[in-house]
Amino acid sequence: MIIVTDPERKIRLPFSRGILTRSITLAGVDVGIAYIIATEVQKELTERKLKLVTTEEIRELTYQKLLDHGLNEAAKRYLFWRQFRRLKIPITILLGGATGVGKSTIATELAFRLGIRSVIGTDTIREVMRKIIAPELLPDLHTSSFLAWKVVSSRKRGNSPLIRGFENQVQHVSVGVSAVLERAYKEGFNTIIEGIHLVPGYIKLNENSFMYVITVKGKRDFEARFYERARYSKRSADYYLKHIDAILEIQDFIVGRAKEYGIPIINNVELENTVNSIMENIMERLMEQIDAMVKD
Repeated sequence: MIIVTDPERKIRLPFSRGILTRSITLAGVDVGIAYIIATEVQKELTERKLKLVTTEEIRELTYQKLLDHGLNEAAKRYLFWRQFRRLKIPITILLGGATGVGKSTIATELAFRLGIRSVIGTDTIREVMRKIIAPELLPDLHTSSFLAWKVVSSRKRGNSPLIRGFENQVQHVSVGVSAVLERAYKEGFNTIIEGIHLVPGYIKLNENSFMYVITVKGKRDFEARFYERARYSKRSADYYLKHIDAILEIQDFIVGRAKEYGIPIINNVELENTVNSIMENIMERLMEQIDAMVKD
């Protein structure tokens, strides 16, 4: 057995290909290739007959293997994420977007790559609020986001009844979202929140919060996603397709808010590219923060 030591944190743990694979995928490397590299690292350590290695030695060897595979940019990203983890800077990732754009799938993949254990959906937050608040008090909480307008009499002007009802629901759910964020900020733990209720302008973000709006292009893409999702859940594709025009209108509204507040908009065509785009953006912004910290 190979034991990995971290002199700085005084930790001794058995070498794990799975942990190293996840660390490599942080750099945007395909999980299959990352596993191959992790295996190569383990093989070389075994051939050297090393029983005790440091995390720094693992880092250097992994970096060299990435270069050997011609993954120069990934090697640089690998070094960055290793440095970032040592700084223990807590981050919060928020993924907004209309129903069916793939937010939960993206959140799961990001959580795996970043080693984040807490992934929360705004539907879960809304469900908790439903148990506490009676329908007579906040009827919009007890219906779908694209049907909230039917139970709300809003005096807001400038938007359609659909969007006014949706905004009303967002405003209420945002109270619960803000509570989750405040707890995360206070405790300093990493978390990912995803859901249709994450609309720019309704959530107060700190410097280590990273918000993105996920989109898909049009009716055909939504249709394909709803049918695919129905294969693995109890959510009927026909129910959502019946309300596709409302969903598209909500997407346009969220995108408009994202543009207004300078929130990145990512068209989710392929999961790997979407996740890599988010990871790249987070890395660039964190690098700016780290550089500023070093200068200070």
